[in-house]
Amino acid sequence: MSDQADRPAPPDPWKSFRGVMAGTLILEAIVVLLALPVVSTADGGLSAGTGSYLIGVAVVLVLLAGLQGRQWAIWVNLGIQLVVIAGWAVSGAVGFIGLIFAGVWLLIVYLRSEVRRRERQGLLPGQQPPSD
Repeated sequence: MSDQADRPAPPDPWKSFRGVMAGTLILEAIVVLLALPVVSTADGGLSAGTGSYLIGVAVVLVLLAGLQGRQWAIWVNLGIQLVVIAGWAVSGAVGFIGLIFAGVWLLIVYLRSEVRRRERQGLLPGQQPPSD
């Protein structure tokens, strides 16, 4: 047998990256749901509309977590932040959550571009020749 057949496949950086994006969406859904008690005690209380908005956004975030293998997923993730920021109409706290996570998603977009750049240049650890 040759050494090539014995070597494991190099790690896929995009698999890990998809996991980070899915995990971030799940975390954001939890934070949005944690806004329910905050909204209920502030800004006029929790109505059917505000509760539906918060639960609906959380459900969409969880559903998006399952679509992270798609090419367009990162842009939808960034776009959904506009919906969360629009939650400022529901409560300032919800809009603030949207701003914080928009910053997180902008950082993820930057990290994605950095991984792509390093991949093109052959600088990723999985692209390095094995040291014997």
